[in-house]
Amino acid sequence: MSIEVKIPPVGESISSGVVSVWHKKSGEHVNAGDALFTLETDKVSTEIVAEQAGVLETKVPEGQEVKIGEVVATIDDSAQAPSKKSDAETKPEPKREKEKAAPTGDRQESTGAEVLSPAVRRIVEEEKLDVEKISGTGKGGRPTKGDALTAAQDRGSAKEKIDNRQDRQAPAETGRFTRKKMSPLRRKIAAQLVMAQHTAAILTTFNECDMSAVQELRAKSQEAFMKKNSVKLGFMSFFIKACVEALKAVPVVNGRIEDEDFIQNNFYDIGVAVGTERGLVVPVVRDADKKSFADIELDIAGFAVKAREGKLRIEDLQGGTFTISNGGVYGSLLSTPILNPPQSGILGMHKIMERPVAVNGKVEVRPMMYLALSYDHRAVDGKEAVGFLIKVKESIEDPKKLPLDF
Repeated sequence: MSIEVKIPPVGESISSGVVSVWHKKSGEHVNAGDALFTLETDKVSTEIVAEQAGVLETKVPEGQEVKIGEVVATIDDSAQAPSKKSDAETKPEPKREKEKAAPTGDRQESTGAEVLSPAVRRIVEEEKLDVEKISGTGKGGRPTKGDALTAAQDRGSAKEKIDNRQDRQAPAETGRFTRKKMSPLRRKIAAQLVMAQHTAAILTTFNECDMSAVQELRAKSQEAFMKKNSVKLGFMSFFIKACVEALKAVPVVNGRIEDEDFIQNNFYDIGVAVGTERGLVVPVVRDADKKSFADIELDIAGFAVKAREGKLRIEDLQGGTFTISNGGVYGSLLSTPILNPPQSGILGMHKIMERPVAVNGKVEVRPMMYLALSYDHRAVDGKEAVGFLIKVKESIEDPKKLPLDF
């Protein structure tokens, strides 16, 4: 009995995906629970597993777009696992003896090639030379062995020069560029970014913060924190907590415009942008105001693992009210992040660099980070955006203002 393998529903509003890779080949025996293929959608990628054991027969190739509910393979649960072929079946056929090449002397015979010596004739046949084009220096103008070797050498040099010139003038097309389809996730990212630029009045304001206090507190608490929670204390949890405090102080940044209405969110679901090989994804830390530093770090670590393995769920990515993007992990010193629609704000973190700054009238070298807040100017005024960023700066420079619980 053949069982159909269909594309399952993988989330609200997702109607299609791409079979990015088959983990099992057509004709291969699979067991229940084996991963058959990876389905990549515009939001997540997920592995589809076999529900029963049997012999797989694929119906669509890798890279093909398929719709939800479409049959992409069948599994014959009555078929046995294919046995290895017998030696007689797998033994290669004996190579046929090469047929002797047809003599190439037809033209030569018509041009007096019958007077060539055996050595000259062999060179002419092996090099496929035109006897008429060989300048003979022998008796009666006959070509000698030296004449034939010279002709063969000259022809080889000329051919090599021509080939080299053609290679320089017309390099292979495949070496100059490659063409491949954008993944559904990359297409979705592109569409979202363009939509954000077209539908929101995006403006960015900047500030900088001294990371000395956070670095000192983190270093002092790291060992005990890891021992207690089995996860490192990172900078992101400090910034999430700082953003929650800033969102409470400037609530408008935690809202969004919907048609002609402004929706004010009274909860704090903070999206954390994570870069993967497939593209940028933004899993959401739910109720960040109610979670401890350890809970936040565990959430972030879990999202990072899921993102690398392509196992993020739709639920992990939906419903954020504000986003934080850390370009500093890649070495970015300053940037203007683009909003994650329909949110009204996104904070950009950057690389920590030691710079000379004025402290109490003296120049000191401090670990500094530039901060960037991009916001929707339709909903958020400049004064509110600046106030939000200053609140984040104050919380980071004096982390005792945060609800520390470690």
